[in-house]
Amino acid sequence: MKEFMIAPSILAADFANLGKETESVIEAGADMIHFDVMDNQFVPNLSIGPMVCKSLRQYGINAPIDVHLMVQPVDSLIRMFAEAGATYITFHPEASANVEKSLRLIRDLGCKNGLVLNPDTSITSIDSALEKIDMLVLMSVYPGFGGQSFIDSTYEKIKNVRAHIDSKNIDIRLEVDGGITELNVADVASSGADTFVAGSAIFSKADYKIIIDEFRKKLNNVSI
Repeated sequence: MKEFMIAPSILAADFANLGKETESVIEAGADMIHFDVMDNQFVPNLSIGPMVCKSLRQYGINAPIDVHLMVQPVDSLIRMFAEAGATYITFHPEASANVEKSLRLIRDLGCKNGLVLNPDTSITSIDSALEKIDMLVLMSVYPGFGGQSFIDSTYEKIKNVRAHIDSKNIDIRLEVDGGITELNVADVASSGADTFVAGSAIFSKADYKIIIDEFRKKLNNVSI
């Protein structure tokens, strides 16, 4: 099992003070910053683009930036986010005309790649690509909006996906995105995830260090 990583989603941050917000959450102990990129086409919402990523890099944010593309098509934005300073770029296979080509593009541009599965999407749909990715993301809510509740059936899916990955002896991160809080992060980790996206659960708190420390405390109690 890889080291646990906490990835606050800036979708829930104060955009009027985004540089400071991002700096503060990293100083509080977050491992990387998560971008939820929505196009109001692939999902019914509109959020942020590569300009925000570039601006945070120029502000001085050096932590890994984890970009989740909920857009269609994906290749043009892959290029723009890579140029803007992304570390990870993940996308939904349904949004790409050629999944393996898009995955290669991400790596060719110097970033780590990954695929995102919606709650109703089976891992068998991307089985042939598993050995070609750095991260697999399981959505524990339906993509498009922040602040949703965790879908409980995701626990069983995480367990099954973890077993599938391990059976193939593949070294990739397993990230879970949606509805994660300090109350369920230990259960998500116990199911087999190693990377956790949390938005409002972190950014809604007055003290980011207290809440991230609480996440760590819960994760430290997980037996794998």
